Parts: sequence; C-alpha cells; structure tokens
Amino acid sequence: MVSSLDGMIAKKDNSVSWFETADSYEKGVTGQNPEEFLKTIDCYVMGARTYEHALELSKSYGWAYGDTPTIVVTHRNLPIDRKNIELYSGDLNKLVAERLKPTYTHVWLVGGAMLAKEFIRLKLADDIRLSVLPIILGDGIPFLNQLDQEHALHLKDVTAYKSGMVELWYELRKG
Repeated sequence: MVSSLDGMIAKKDNSVSWFETADSYEKGVTGQNPEEFLKTIDCYVMGARTYEHALELSKSYGWAYGDTPTIVVTHRNLPIDRKNIELYSGDLNKLVAERLKPTYTHVWLVGGAMLAKEFIRLKLADDIRLSVLPIILGDGIPFLNQLDQEHALHLKDVTAYKSGMVELWYELRKG
C-alpha cells in the first residue's frame, strides 16, 4: 500500500496524483526495477473500487497489471474486458484456502483499504508493505483506521529511496 505520512491512501475524491514526488533524499537507494518486481507476482487481488479506479486509469495509461491473473472481490456485476480477470463474491477464508494457496505463491493484495483490513482482521495476510510518501494530505481515505483489534507485527525490512519514499515491510504475527 502507498500512503501519505498521515496514513491516507487517496484523497477524498479517490485521486492519487500526489504519488509523484519532487522530493529527493541523498542517502536513499534507487528503487528496484518495477518490471522485475512485478514479474514476482503470481496473482493480484483487489476490491471493486480499486478495480474501477484501475479501469479508469487504464484508459489513459493502459492496464497496469498486465496478463497476471487478477481476482476482484465484489458483490456487484462489474465489466470484465480481459481474460485474466475474474470476479469473486464470497468468503475470504474460502478464497484463500481453495483458490489462492493451491495455485499461487506470491499474491499481491492491491487494495483498497476495506479489503486490506478484512484480510488483516481474518489473519489471511502474511505481510504489510507500506510505502510512505513525503507528503501530509490532511484528509482523505485512511488505510488502517478502525481495525478494531490489535495486531502484533515483526519488522522485516526498511528501505529509504532517493525519491524520499520509505518502505516499511512488516510480517503479521499469527500467534
């Protein structure tokens, strides 16, 4: 997930134009080649609003997820114009146990906040990778508000990038 320093993942209007930053941090590293990273993902899982936003962006920038299988969790009948996209409506435990674990090794939960919170609440997520951008939005759509329970985390890695972005990589403790 990408967020502002104050934990917002989008502005109230769902825009993410603030993702582009003009900041620079001398001690930071150059990021991993995005194409190389994306090759490690077997399957994407996203919520309906994230999917609709991705569809809208694809009109200008193309479909960001390529031919990688993509499962959209929704109760609505959404348009599908690619063979690698499927809709799923039902129990998330069943989705993980019967569909994801037997088939995929590296599943990336793209968003949004509600779906991410459900995966965390149900202990279906293994890691949280949060990229914090150097901006405070002051208002917007929060990432992890009102999770309603405590979750212990283990810090796996921290990376500061030349762009000023900091990636925090946590493992969710299952015990």
